Amino acid sequence: MQTYLVGGAVRDKLLGRSIKDRDWVVVGSTSEHMLALGYQAVGADFPVFLHPKTKEEYALARIERKVGAGYTGFSCDASSKVTLEEDLLRRDLTINAMAMDDQGNIIDPYNGQQDLNNKLLRHVSDAFVEDPLRVLRVARFAARYHSLGFCIAPETMALMQSIVDSGELSALSAERVWQETARSLLELHPDVYFENLKTCGALAVWFPELHTLWGIPNPPKWHPEIDSGIHTMMVLQQAVKLSDKLSVRFAALVHDLGKGLTPADQWPSHQGHEKLGLKAINTLCDRLKAPNDCRELGLMVGEFHSHLHRAFELKASTVLTMLNRCDVWRKPQRFADFLLACKADARGRTGFENSDYPNAEYIWQAYEAAVSVDIKAIVAQGYQGKAIKEQTEQQRISAIQTFKNTYNNL
Repeated sequence: MQTYLVGGAVRDKLLGRSIKDRDWVVVGSTSEHMLALGYQAVGADFPVFLHPKTKEEYALARIERKVGAGYTGFSCDASSKVTLEEDLLRRDLTINAMAMDDQGNIIDPYNGQQDLNNKLLRHVSDAFVEDPLRVLRVARFAARYHSLGFCIAPETMALMQSIVDSGELSALSAERVWQETARSLLELHPDVYFENLKTCGALAVWFPELHTLWGIPNPPKWHPEIDSGIHTMMVLQQAVKLSDKLSVRFAALVHDLGKGLTPADQWPSHQGHEKLGLKAINTLCDRLKAPNDCRELGLMVGEFHSHLHRAFELKASTVLTMLNRCDVWRKPQRFADFLLACKADARGRTGFENSDYPNAEYIWQAYEAAVSVDIKAIVAQGYQGKAIKEQTEQQRISAIQTFKNTYNNL
């Protein structure tokens, strides 16, 4: 029985990055032996065990063979005769197919170190095409290591395209697609994930509402970058700078899906795209089984981002309607996230990347004026039932108008 540190821990150690999780491969053992040593079995499909003390994962070396569709359609041979090299051969990328023994020696049968030096994300073998999840995983690695100069090898991108062409991508579960997407959105360059999915054709399969944005023009006066897909990626880049929240970054991604539904004879104008996009956002969220906080903020930004861009033109009553629709009274933090996503939208344009966006602070101050209305005092004045709400609305509009007048006179 021999144990080896494998995969991401070895890769990140060689890159000088912090190691979050350590995975181990055990060669020359059996499930019965592992249990006898006190390891706890946790793998339903594969022989994976938790170390009795460290609780790190130890997997028996195994060979997988494709027997069905999707990423679960594999048979597994985890006998004690399986070698380390055979185990590493089944992995996705060469940089993930290295191992380290207890003396610190690197076992690298598929030239992972060379690809690390060349900053290449390259598949280990043609068995790569047997697992459709690898399309998303490789795109995610491209997003993670983009700042280090890594890119996907052309021959690996070709295999990703062949997986898409085979239709196997549709066999993935929504949960796994969302998991890879969410992890990618939290990387420093999530735009690289979506751009690579677009290149290989996967974006059209799982994100058709997003895919269709490329090639749709915007008015050059407001969008010097013109293309709606490029604009969306620029907005996502700005959202990364402003927030590390998944919901904010997702909202930036989906805020303009309505532009994909604008009739071509109306281009480059997109009047009414805000509400037009709500169905598309819901459809995408349903397909991905996105969490509620991402859906809710995405819908909010989709519907009201143009309101915020015209903040100084809005009547006090319109501002209050937006605040009500956004349920700012119960969820002020979510409204603050909404403002961040709108700021990302304003900056996600060529030449506007570092521009000021006073609109967000202006609307937040309008909210603070409105929330200062004392509802208890209104009740104490004798108002009842619907009259309480009506009087609250009137006083809030008045408070917002007073704020607007003061602001304009500064």
